[in-house]
Order: sequence, then C-alpha cells, then structure tokens
Amino acid sequence: MNPIRVRLGVLGLALLTGFTTPAAASAAQAAPSPTVEEQRLGRAAPQEILRRSGFDSAAPRLARALEGARSYGEARRAVGREGARLWQRAVDRAQGRGPAGGDMSRDDDRPLYWARLGMTREVRTWEPAFGLTDGQRAALLDGLERASRGQDTIGYPRGKGLKRILLTGFDPFTLDRDIRISNPSGATALALDGTVIETADGPARIETAVFPVRWQDFARGTVERALRPHLPKVDLFTTVSQGRVGRFDIERTNGAWRGGFEDNDNVGRTETVPVSDPASQPQWTTTTLPYAAIAAAQTGRFPVYDNTSVTEIPAGGTQPVVRPDGPTPGSTARAGGGGDYLSNEIAYRATLLRDRLGLHGTLPGGHVHTPVLQFGAGNTTEVTDPEFVRNRLDIIAQVKAILRVAAEAS
Repeated sequence: MNPIRVRLGVLGLALLTGFTTPAAASAAQAAPSPTVEEQRLGRAAPQEILRRSGFDSAAPRLARALEGARSYGEARRAVGREGARLWQRAVDRAQGRGPAGGDMSRDDDRPLYWARLGMTREVRTWEPAFGLTDGQRAALLDGLERASRGQDTIGYPRGKGLKRILLTGFDPFTLDRDIRISNPSGATALALDGTVIETADGPARIETAVFPVRWQDFARGTVERALRPHLPKVDLFTTVSQGRVGRFDIERTNGAWRGGFEDNDNVGRTETVPVSDPASQPQWTTTTLPYAAIAAAQTGRFPVYDNTSVTEIPAGGTQPVVRPDGPTPGSTARAGGGGDYLSNEIAYRATLLRDRLGLHGTLPGGHVHTPVLQFGAGNTTEVTDPEFVRNRLDIIAQVKAILRVAAEAS
C-alpha cells in the first residue's frame, strides 16, 4: 500500500459517533447514495467472488433484518449482530471450519470485503418508516464496520505463560486498476485471528483486525480507537500491508505525510498526517520490532529486508531527498520506508500511539510489508488461479513465521 510502489505498477467513518442513540429527527432524512466503493459491487468480478464463496447471502440477510426493524434500537442490534456474524464467518472459512460455501479457496479475503460493502450499501440506502437522522445512520455504519472488521472482538485469555500478539491487515485496493485484487494482509488477518503459535518461549495468541483503505476513516481516529485499549496489554504488535513484488520489508521508519494517492473512494489527500495534539506530533516514528533477527531468519521463500530508506525535506531545505539510511535531524517527512500511503500511515499512527502510551522501550511493534499478491502468468480475466492461491498461502505462512521469530527475539 505504498503509492510510490503502486505507481510503478506494484501496489472515515462518521464513525466516532459510537452506539449512543442520537437525538430524534423532526422529519425523516433522505438516504444517501452508495459510495464510489460500494458502486463497484455491480461489476462481474465481485458478483462472481460472492457467488462462488456463498457470501452473496450476507447483504440480503441484513436487508431482511432491517426490513423487520421497528425502531432505531432494533436496527442497531441487527446491524451489530450481522456484522459480527460476517467477521466470524470469514474467519471460520479461512481457518477451515464449517462449509466453504463454494469453490473459492478458503484463504481468500475478498468475500469478506465485497460482502461488507453489500451490507454497508444496504444500511446507507435504507429508508425506514420511522426515519433516521444522519447521526443515527452514521452510527449504524460505524457499528457494522467495527463488527465486520474484528475491531471490537479483540481479546486474550487471562493468565500467565501466554504471549499476546496483535496484527492488523487491510482491504483490497487499487480496484479500478484491477477489480479482482486481493490483499494478502487481510487474508493473513483472517487466517491467524484467534490462533496460537508455539515459540521457544511458549505459546503466543494472535488477535487480528482489518482496516479500510480510506483516508477519512484514518483522520477520524479508527486506528487509535481500535488499538488504544490493547497496546498496553500485548507483548508485540505489527501492522501489515501489501508492498513490493517478490519481497517482504520490515519498515524501519514511518513518516507523518500523506502523499495524495487515491483511496478506495477515489479520494486523495496530500497533507501532514492528522492526529490529536498536533503540536507534539513528530515527523518520524520508528519500529521496535526485532528487525535484524527477522531479516536474518529463514521464514519462507520470499526474501525479507530491513528497509531503512525514507524521503525527507532536509532541515533548511525545500526539495525532497531520498535518504537510504533514514532521516536526518530536523527533517520534514515526505515518505517513510513504507511510502506515503495508508500503510505508512497505519504504521505511523500505531507506533505514535505506542510512544504516547509510554511503551516505546517495552513494546515491540512496527510494520511489515508483504510481497504483492500476483496472479499466474497470462491470467488477466479469471478471479483466481492455482498460482494466485499458492502465492497467498505462502505469504500467510511467512507472516506467521515472522511473528514467531519476532516473539522469540523480543
């Protein structure tokens, strides 16, 4: 999710309203139109993915539940229930529990993505007889997003002797370039949620969540809201996204800059990363993952690099300069090691939150870029193929191996 890499051909939420019931409207307000992201649902590839996974039933199920709702409270409960059901169904499918629902590979993250958009479109365009305020509709969408992304079900067993790992992934993106795209970070989140890995120091429990590829959601604090309750309690965290072809990168430095590349709603932002208390905002944050140990370990077929490069405007300068060995004192960020898109931003936000919580010296955390998930040679139309599935499974397995190394070296 690096726009520099994407340009090379490689790679919002009115959502802080919570679940409280807003004041009732004096008159019903018209339902908004579907978003740019939701409008892609009508294309052939999303419909095929939903049909071949059995996830085409999710949005109609929610629509029936909304039709039966006689109050905002009933609608709120239905949306929360169906959102949680969708996340658990996707996790179960990825981990081999229950019916596959069709002939799509179980490790595929795209059924969750497209089914969620079908559900948000139902909520966004729903016009109940009792009327909805804009705030009420936004709160319903918020509840659906959080529940269907695993953001409100992160939790670890109590007791000693168990390490706790938190991992985040992303939705597919650059869909107008190729509507068939899958995101291996989202697939990894589904495959590993709630699983336990054995390390030399004992078992480690992994909890995961997935985030949207939308600038506005990040500006409104979706990352901080999801992670803040858990960072003080975990032993290790990593944000994960898709990066360059054929390689993993452990990103050493993250920058406070948005480079303008368009998100899934075709909106671009070119600005300093907006965070709370901007007066104390640093230009750079750094990983505390054991990057040297990870890069040196044999974790899978893709090489793993300790990526130290950034782009900065040097102190007293006016033009961006690439620095292979990291930022210089007093410089202004223009790209972290992970670029200037939302993968850099989630890494920046998560590590800034770590630092603001006073955990820099005690909590290993940072960002991992996976290889680009590629289709088989010559496949320009089919939504899946054997090489595509193999590549995704290998990336998932290698992320899991990286987590084991990181847990043992921390």
